[in-house]
Amino acid sequence: MFSSEQLPLYERKANLFKGLAHPYRVRVLEILSAAPEASVSELLADTGLEASHLSQHLAVLRKYGLVVSERRANIVHYRLAHSEVADLLQAARQLLTGMLHVSRKQLDSLENLPGIAGRR
Repeated sequence: MFSSEQLPLYERKANLFKGLAHPYRVRVLEILSAAPEASVSELLADTGLEASHLSQHLAVLRKYGLVVSERRANIVHYRLAHSEVADLLQAARQLLTGMLHVSRKQLDSLENLPGIAGRR
């Protein structure tokens, strides 16, 4: 069995995507991409999550090295662990936009086909 430092690169990549594999975790990362940092209360307000659910998602993001936290007095602040996370989110958005554009073109083509007479 490999220690986390000895994992093959493909397994480390898979773990990165595990950290991204939930819509709310992606949303938290988008929020953190738009600002240098955010407090837990700001993340709660922006996501609409319950505190326990946000805490679980933040734990996953920390586990996979996507965010780091810093406690200042009673307030915990989060930020992206690496600026490249924002680049990754942007690349994913561009990819998704292209995919949806192709889907839209396919749907438009389907809508322009002649009608089909059905059996009665």
